[in-house]
Amino acid sequence: MKKTLKNTKGKIVSAAWKLFYEQGYDRTTIDDIVEESGTSKGSFYHYFESKEALPASLSYLFDEKYEELMDTMDPQMGVIDKLVYMNRELFLMIENTVSVDILSRLFASQLVSGSERSLLDPSRMYYKLLRQIVIEGQQQGVFGHGFTTMDITRAYAMFERGIMYDWCISGGNYSICQYSEQLLPQFLKGFCEERS
Repeated sequence: MKKTLKNTKGKIVSAAWKLFYEQGYDRTTIDDIVEESGTSKGSFYHYFESKEALPASLSYLFDEKYEELMDTMDPQMGVIDKLVYMNRELFLMIENTVSVDILSRLFASQLVSGSERSLLDPSRMYYKLLRQIVIEGQQQGVFGHGFTTMDITRAYAMFERGIMYDWCISGGNYSICQYSEQLLPQFLKGFCEERS
């Protein structure tokens, strides 16, 4: 069963990102977001001080996708395949619903001093799912003993952010999904236990 952001903040975030994709960030107003979300201006300002505060909220939309993946991922899949699947599904979502401009704004919002670092929040669904898969891989002996759960989780997250960042500065002129599908399995091999 698909879980969705049902609270007021979630409705605002979902509506904002839908409108940003459809009509662009600059052409979307707070009034548009309030109308699309079925909330009020008071509610908007309760959660966000301005429209400029919204780019950091994209990670909440990503987490909604990860909640969906937790429900649909085949538990019999190997851990490397799970990580590749998780990455592919996120990057397909980005290619199909998030513009380069919007993703660039997310990264910019993470660099501003004093702003919320949503991409690094360890309580996000993203990190919970990732840690769960990494621990499973460690228990099965897939990942080498020289790496902690944190080492592998952090490296995987940095890999994904690096691919997204490069896609942004390249203007989205290639398929982020296909590019990552070629590189990620090779990257993950560096953490795998050597078999004799």
